Amino acid sequence: MTTNTPASTPAGTPATDPGIGEDELRALVGRLSLEDKVRLIVGEDFWSLPEMPQIGLRKLRVSDGPVGVRGVLWDERDTSLLFPSPSAQAAAWDPEVAHRVGFLMGAQARDKDIHVLLAPTVNMHRTPLGGRHFECYSEDPLLTSRVAVGFVKGVQSAGVGATIKHFVANDSENERMTYDSRVDERALREVYLAPFEAAVREARVWLVMSAYNATNGRTMTENSHLQNDVLKDEWGFDGVVISDWGAVRSTEGAALGGTDIAMPGPVAEWGEPLVEAVREGRVDQSVLDDKVLRILRLAARVGVLGDTAPRGDVTTPADADAQVREIAARVMVLLENKDAALPLDPSALRRVALIGPNAVRLSAQGGGSAHVNPDHVVSVPEGLRAALGPDVELTVRQGAFTHRALADLSLDTAVDPATGEPGLGLEFFDADGNSLGTDHRIGSNLVFWPGTLPAGTTAIAARVRLAPQVDGTHLLDVRGAGAFVLTVDGERRTFQLDSDSGDIIEALLKPPLRRVEVAAKTGVAVEIEAHYTIDPTVGFAAMGLGWEGPRVPEDDELDAAVADAAAADVAIVVVGTTDDIESEGFDRTDLNLPGRTDELVTRVAAANPNTIVVVNAGSPVLTPWRHQVAALLWAWLPGQAGGAALADVLTGAVEPGGRLPTTHPAAEADTPVLSTAVVDGRIDYAESGTIGYRLWAQRGTKPAYPFGYGLGYTEWSYDRVTVVGDASEGLTVEVTLTNTGARAGREIVQAYLEPVGSAEPLRLVGFAAVDAPAGSTVTARVSVDPAAPARWDVAAGAWTVAPGTYRIGVGRNAGDLRGSVEVVL
Repeated sequence: MTTNTPASTPAGTPATDPGIGEDELRALVGRLSLEDKVRLIVGEDFWSLPEMPQIGLRKLRVSDGPVGVRGVLWDERDTSLLFPSPSAQAAAWDPEVAHRVGFLMGAQARDKDIHVLLAPTVNMHRTPLGGRHFECYSEDPLLTSRVAVGFVKGVQSAGVGATIKHFVANDSENERMTYDSRVDERALREVYLAPFEAAVREARVWLVMSAYNATNGRTMTENSHLQNDVLKDEWGFDGVVISDWGAVRSTEGAALGGTDIAMPGPVAEWGEPLVEAVREGRVDQSVLDDKVLRILRLAARVGVLGDTAPRGDVTTPADADAQVREIAARVMVLLENKDAALPLDPSALRRVALIGPNAVRLSAQGGGSAHVNPDHVVSVPEGLRAALGPDVELTVRQGAFTHRALADLSLDTAVDPATGEPGLGLEFFDADGNSLGTDHRIGSNLVFWPGTLPAGTTAIAARVRLAPQVDGTHLLDVRGAGAFVLTVDGERRTFQLDSDSGDIIEALLKPPLRRVEVAAKTGVAVEIEAHYTIDPTVGFAAMGLGWEGPRVPEDDELDAAVADAAAADVAIVVVGTTDDIESEGFDRTDLNLPGRTDELVTRVAAANPNTIVVVNAGSPVLTPWRHQVAALLWAWLPGQAGGAALADVLTGAVEPGGRLPTTHPAAEADTPVLSTAVVDGRIDYAESGTIGYRLWAQRGTKPAYPFGYGLGYTEWSYDRVTVVGDASEGLTVEVTLTNTGARAGREIVQAYLEPVGSAEPLRLVGFAAVDAPAGSTVTARVSVDPAAPARWDVAAGAWTVAPGTYRIGVGRNAGDLRGSVEVVL
């Protein structure tokens, strides 16, 4: 059986009525000069397209996502809602949760006068070492597609354009600007293109971002086959293809390759060279006009063209913070729970030992362009103290030192010497040392995009007065790539910090640092000035200051943490990664937790059998001690409400309803696809389309936790499985199950398909969530799209369902199927 498409919406269906007819849009295109058309398809600056009053076009602004809407500044004073990482969002296994996240981001974008959100990221969890693994949803194309469709619909329901990225096969950060992903056509269609196709056909997404890498020998911004033939012609995409920042590196190639907008501006290849290419006939005028038409259609959809306006009176709801907290708690995944160690009963506790580097310094988000500045991040101690109440003693220790850089300056101890306000003062200088102005900042991680510094700035001086809280040797970090003059209490140091990487984004996100010891006493202020000379070739500036009080030797710190654990009723150990480990710009080097984390967990568990471990990470890490602890909870990179949401789950106020969207290995060597190495400029997808849990199943290796795994706080029995419907119209798998536990709970029923008598491994074809009170029986109905069994026939160039008998297995995860039924297709 051959089908036309694996999606339910036919190609060519209008995405949405832009409010202006196509004829009128074409007429507006005709009113622009050649030069204006070329100017319109290039960013006016880092974050916007130019206005063109002669046709009623206003400025169109874009902003990074996908954990929140940062806006056009990287500035702690311009705050945003910070959501759990996308890998956490996918752990809900619920398109409605994704829709809610998308709508909240869309609403905040409206409040910030942002018209396009650069999210979601739908590249695949091909290897857990991928630097942006946390920023992507899943290792499975169906789960990724369902979450992406929900998110896109949510964003665009607020009148804001969503941008699905990075098109396509952009699954590693190593040599990310140049590597060539070699992927066979079947794997492209069935895995890597699938979420993009779903977003186009089902969610009618308004933008697609073209990736840095090449795919099968052609740089994506120039890949006419994928961007023109497949995306625009075959799928009927009527939106805009926007380049990743700096990805357009040719004139004719990118213009003819389907890219519509080159960002950020100016782009030398698309200025006067493109005007000349059109005049000389090397790029047809109709190609340029199509790009302009698409941009005007987008402008009408987001309400910046003529009399159009964004849909509805949308604004960030008053309960947005509460919603973010509820989502963060709901997506946490319970991996181990011996003898019902969780949830905790605060009334039965006298003393709780909170231990771990991430207990003291929560990783609320990963590093990279997804970064936003929340108004406040709820720390783990803050969240637990509120949940446990005043009658429970809470002790807090790091136990191990794992962060490469010190924490940013605290407003409790940092003062601007010029004003006396909490924070620090900045002064900007030109090449002759003349002052260009001052500013007051309340954060010490300073990033300046092109155009955000006073014109002519070549140096920045950051000045701060610190008030030590204890006597001893304090630590000061100075961060940034470039030349520094550091003065501490009159003592001057001059040094140069150079990045290990040629990637300017890595230099921004993981800057080199110099650590200085400062002898200080309580009540005696420390005067600090860091004078930073900007590298004029980079185009932006980034510097930072970090501060920490005296440290005891790490052996002593670990011993003290173990002693705290031994004296407590329960030990809660929070461990995980940092944004120096999980970030855009570089891949991870291994799956180990940093520093002496594993030793810390092992020793604490030996000292207190009631040890609860919380992993604060967006991507898999090795957990060799997982069977030695009473409970293990995966908290992800949880966003601004992390500490409060974690306390909600630990005390049972909220069910940990998440399920793993990717397989977690027991050992690094077991991981079927691990390396992100670029060999001779290429990354070969030798495993073809069999990735993730399917490749684990094919190789017969048992992971630590399989795809879809998660326990919750109750138990379930799967009582009966039936299938109704017709394969050509879509099947419904009906699963009767009973909550056999003592409390209400939520179960994610998962359906997997595999051909009977074939070596092809199982694959997810549907899922559904059910909520049920203790002791009750419910029926979950899992819809299986008629195209779900289809495979891409390379010879036919079409989707084909091979006739035969198939088994649909249902259960709690890919490794725990509780029932099955056979169907003939």
